[in-house]
Amino acid sequence: MKMMEILRILYSKNEILGAKVISEELKKRGYSLGERAVRYHMHILDERGLTEKVGYKGRKITDEGIEELKKGLIYDQVDFTYSHFQEKMYNVDLDPETGKGSVIVNISSINELDSTALINKMFEKGLSVSNRYHIYEHKNKTYIETVCGTTIDGVLQHNGIISKLMYGGLLKVEDYVPINFTEQIAYSKTSITPLEAFTSSDNTSILDVVTSGTGVIPANFRIIPAVKKEQTIKLLQKLNKININGVITIGEPGKPVLGIPVPEGMIGIAIIGGVTPLCAAQEAGYDLSVKLADSYSEYSKMVSSSHEMKTPLKPATAKNNHQISFILNKISNLISQVNFDEETGEGEVITNISYIDREYLDESLEILNKIYKSKPEYCIGNRYSIIDYPDNKIGLGTICSLTVDGILINKGITVTPEYSGVLDVYGNNRRFIELISYMGSSIDPHEIFLKKNMEDILGSLNNSGKILASVHSIPYIARDKTINVLESLKESGFEVLKLGKPNEYMYNARIEKYNFGFVLSGGLNPIAAIKEKDIPVDIKSIETIVDFNSFEEL
Repeated sequence: MKMMEILRILYSKNEILGAKVISEELKKRGYSLGERAVRYHMHILDERGLTEKVGYKGRKITDEGIEELKKGLIYDQVDFTYSHFQEKMYNVDLDPETGKGSVIVNISSINELDSTALINKMFEKGLSVSNRYHIYEHKNKTYIETVCGTTIDGVLQHNGIISKLMYGGLLKVEDYVPINFTEQIAYSKTSITPLEAFTSSDNTSILDVVTSGTGVIPANFRIIPAVKKEQTIKLLQKLNKININGVITIGEPGKPVLGIPVPEGMIGIAIIGGVTPLCAAQEAGYDLSVKLADSYSEYSKMVSSSHEMKTPLKPATAKNNHQISFILNKISNLISQVNFDEETGEGEVITNISYIDREYLDESLEILNKIYKSKPEYCIGNRYSIIDYPDNKIGLGTICSLTVDGILINKGITVTPEYSGVLDVYGNNRRFIELISYMGSSIDPHEIFLKKNMEDILGSLNNSGKILASVHSIPYIARDKTINVLESLKESGFEVLKLGKPNEYMYNARIEKYNFGFVLSGGLNPIAAIKEKDIPVDIKSIETIVDFNSFEEL
């Protein structure tokens, strides 16, 4: 998914660029891709004839690359993330008996060497998968490798234990007791690594866990066959002896683990994120560029921090299994309450409500008006709502695109919200550069993209930016009726970006066989534009049901 950005950088700069410059440019665009990863992607682009290596200077885009840029790359699909981890786990050959063999490592650039002291403290406190690491120099830059938690899955699989990586997310800890996952994303059907989506200084509070035992840490969740529990425990004990641990808790057959449901006949295992020490350094303000499960390293050659691997976390209890809420459940209930009638223009719609200080209201409304007037297709409905809020705050309501799903369902049409994504706008060409499935996510993915500044609404006004959008699917039998309903919705300002055909890729998003899809702009796009103007805004999506007539037309 990053290859389009690399091609765009080469095209816009119109010069030969090296991996370092491209990595820096990608960072400006919201992508954390180190030089090594850039070179890997460039090698693929070279093989496809889209870029050309020019001596030791770097690469330039070819005529084929420019043509592909205009058409949009369609071969890199959202299944890549999960298959990437499967490949990594398959290639792990660590021997738990000897401590020799390859392990999966996370790689981070270190721009401030004194950050290693804090990273070592995480090893000392046991908030890591392993206390071993590797620091090396490459082209005048320092990197650190830490052991990734999926190494454990690789060891399990090589010993005949099927380990299925399910979720990555944030785990709440109170007084050193793991309570429950507060947010998570499924590893299947996503273009962005789940932990990468959550690993930012305003998501985790690892340093608070160190000092007080209460905070939020990154963690992964997988399931294994219940009949393999005893063998798994023995293997984990062997791994612990060679300083690989990080296991937070192991569940019972068919019982939820830290709020995540587990299928019958399976048991759940939660393991601390291998990037935890690196995220702690980010929390402290150090500048690190983290790449998850990026490579392999020979474990026996990694340096030991000399601290014993002993987690500070206490055992989780059954009382802590508060069932986590999945976003699709909330979506289904809100969709079921939509009763908007496009013929009368009356009824209730799903609303996003975001909050700003009252002093910014006039400026914010000017931005909303600019977006609605210049690019109405990037919005859902040309309306907004002002909602009074205490403490000198104002709520700004925008219509959520899922309202369209509710309207269609009321017409007897089955609709499934499939993906939330970032849609790249480049002239007349559009393609998704990130997609996260609603299935298995506890949070609207658009909120994740906004936190990571991956959108560029203001740039899209000049046909070179990124907007929030979503993908929905419908059984093909209902296509004619759907077209009629969507056509009638235009008068109320509900625009559809693209209506697909069966087996068609819509802006690089794939729809299941015997279904067709359509793409809607995100209702948060106007609010995201306010954020881009450096106005402090607390963005909340898919909040509630509101009467359509309470909205004012711009």
